[in-house]
Amino acid sequence: MDYKSSGVDIEAGYKSVELMKESVKGTMRSEVLGGLGGFSGAFSMAGIKDMEDPVLLSGTDGCGTKVKLAFLMDKHDTIGIDAVAMCVNDVACAGGEPLFFLDYIACGKNYPEKIATIVSGVAEGCKQSGCALIGGETAEHPGLMPEDEYDLAGFSVGVCDRKDIITGEEIKDGDVLIGIASSGVHSNGFSLVRNVFEMTAESLNTHYDELGETLGEALIRPTIIYVKALKAIKDAGIRIHGCSHITGGGFYENIPRMLPDNVMAVVKKDSYDILPIFKLIQKTGGIEEEMMYNTFNMGLGMVIAVDSADKDKVMSKVESAGEKAYEVGYVEKGEKGVILQ
Repeated sequence: MDYKSSGVDIEAGYKSVELMKESVKGTMRSEVLGGLGGFSGAFSMAGIKDMEDPVLLSGTDGCGTKVKLAFLMDKHDTIGIDAVAMCVNDVACAGGEPLFFLDYIACGKNYPEKIATIVSGVAEGCKQSGCALIGGETAEHPGLMPEDEYDLAGFSVGVCDRKDIITGEEIKDGDVLIGIASSGVHSNGFSLVRNVFEMTAESLNTHYDELGETLGEALIRPTIIYVKALKAIKDAGIRIHGCSHITGGGFYENIPRMLPDNVMAVVKKDSYDILPIFKLIQKTGGIEEEMMYNTFNMGLGMVIAVDSADKDKVMSKVESAGEKAYEVGYVEKGEKGVILQ
C-alpha cells in the first residue's frame, strides 16, 4: 500500500505545479522575493515606506456554488478570475491597492491539466488587478469530495495610506451615488439560480434570444475586477466618500454597510438598464422583485458615494478605465438603510 493507492497522487501534484508556472510568472511584481515552490510567499514592503501611515488590508472569499456551473460546463479557465475578484474588489473597496494573492484548491482528485487551467484564471485575475500570485495550495481530498469536483478560494493583501482609507464616515446628505456596471451574476446567488434552472448540459446550452447567447455563457461570465476603475478615481484626486461591493445580500445588505448613521441611500431602479440575465431569472423563477435586489447585484457590481460636484469627473474616470458608470441615486438624511424607488 502507498499514498497513491489511498487516493493522493504526489506526482500529479508536481505536474500541476510545472504546468501552472508560466501563468504564475506573468503576475510577478518587483516586490516578489524568491520563486514558486517555497514554503511561503515573500513580498518586500520597501515600496510602501514613503507612505505616512501604511495600513494593510485583506480580503478572503471563494466562488460559492458557481463552481458547480464550471463542473457542468467543463469550463475551468475563468472561475479563477471570480476567486480573485471577490477578494481584490473588497480590498479596493476600502481604498487599497492589492499587492498579492494566494489561492487554495481542494479537489477530489488532482487532474494536473484541469488544475493548471484553473490557476491560469487565477493568474489572469491577478494581472487584471495588478497583484502578484505568490503562492497557493492544491489539496486532494479522496473520499471527502467526488473525483471530478473541486472548491476554489483565496485571499488577497493590499495596502493603503491611513488617510486614504474609504470608511464611509464622510458620506453626507446630498452626495451622489454612482453605480459601476457588473458583467452579470458575478459569484453570488447561484444557489437560487440552480433552483430556477435545471442544471444540465441541455439547459445550459439552450440559447435565449433575450440573452443573445446560451444560458451557460451568460451565467459563467467572470466577475468584473474594479481595481483599475477605483484607482483611476483616486489618481484623479477625487475623494470617494463611501464604496459598496455588491455581492451576496444584494443592495439591501451591502449598500448600508458603507453608510454612517443618520443618512440613507436612495437608489433609482430606472437609472440604469438591468441586465437581461436578471430579468430571465426573475421571470423563470417567479421571484419577487425585493428578493431579486436582496440576492443579486442586478447589474451594478459597485456603488460609490461622492460629492455631487465630482460626479461627472468620476463617471468619466470609470469609463476611461473601461467600465460603465451610471448616476443611480443620492444620499439624504434619515434612518441608516437603502430605499429603492
